[in-house]
This record gives sequence, C-alpha cells and structure tokens, in this order.
Amino acid sequence: MSLLALDARWRRLHDENRTCPCCGMGFSRIFDIGFDHPVMWPHGARENATNVVNGDDILTADLCRLGEDRFIRCTLPLAIRGSDEQFQFGVWGSIQPDKIHDYIDASEQNDPSLFQGGFSWLCNELPLFDSAEPIACDMRPDPDPRLRPALFAQDGPLAEAQENGISFDMLLDIYAACGQDIRPHLAQD
Repeated sequence: MSLLALDARWRRLHDENRTCPCCGMGFSRIFDIGFDHPVMWPHGARENATNVVNGDDILTADLCRLGEDRFIRCTLPLAIRGSDEQFQFGVWGSIQPDKIHDYIDASEQNDPSLFQGGFSWLCNELPLFDSAEPIACDMRPDPDPRLRPALFAQDGPLAEAQENGISFDMLLDIYAACGQDIRPHLAQD
C-alpha cells in the first residue's frame, strides 16, 4: 500500500466507481497533460488533423519541422512521491537535424540501436516550472522504439522534481494550472 492511500483525495482519484457528488464527474487514475506542438510553432494547432503543413514546415503527432529546426514528441516523467505512479507531460524536444533520421529509422525498422538520443531543449512551457532560460535536457530513447523518447532536465527545479518526485498537491496544482482543476471534485464524498 502506498502512503498516499491514506489521503482520501488520492483514493477518490483512483476509485473508478466514485462520482463527484456536485457534478457526477468520475476519475480512475492519474492522467497526463500533453502539448499539441512546440511553443515556437507559428502555424496553429494540429487539433484533429493528421498534420499541419505550411510551406516546408510540417507538424504531425510525433514530429515537427520548422525551418531548419527539428522536434520530436516526448514524454517528461514526474514520479508522485508516496506512490509507485508517475505523471507525464507530453512535450516537444528539439533534436539535431541529422538525428531525426535515426529516430525515424529506429521506429520504422523496430531497432532501438539506431537512435541513441542526445541533447535536447524542452520546447514547451510547463506550469509550475517557469524558467527565464530554455531548459536543457537529455533525450533518452525508450527501449521499445515504437514508444516516444523521454526528456530529462539537466539541472534546475525541473531536474530536481524528476529526481525526487512531486507531491500529490503539486500534481493537483499542475492540473489546475493546465485548466483541469479537479481539486473541488476530490474534496468530498
């Protein structure tokens, strides 16, 4: 049993049979928050389209080309302290143009040895992890090349959060900052 099992809000979040008494909203687990595109993408959201093309610029669900820059959709994991669970941001990381082909080849050939990852800039602004400077990260491939690589901040508050985990209250604050304030729905039975 996790320490968070003592928190009634945590139990309510994970109870698939419970509905909020004020509105009927239900939950069954932690949910992730994703970004449709890198923050510098100027051509609008992809939304339900397969891709967005504007001249030579293209945005798909997993890849983005903007001028000479290349980006890969990644996960950014944050463990939840007191549990064995993690929350993930779905973010965009920059990648050297010559490495984008390695990533595509690894995915298409189902061969993880073809993409080794590398240095990346986090290309989204994360609530509660505001930074005046771009956040330097390591992009690490998943052992399964069909899955998205993960970004790990090299230093600063985000790196500390990835190393030490975040509290459940911080997770709820992240949800609220992303327009998904579930705190009132977990407050009572």
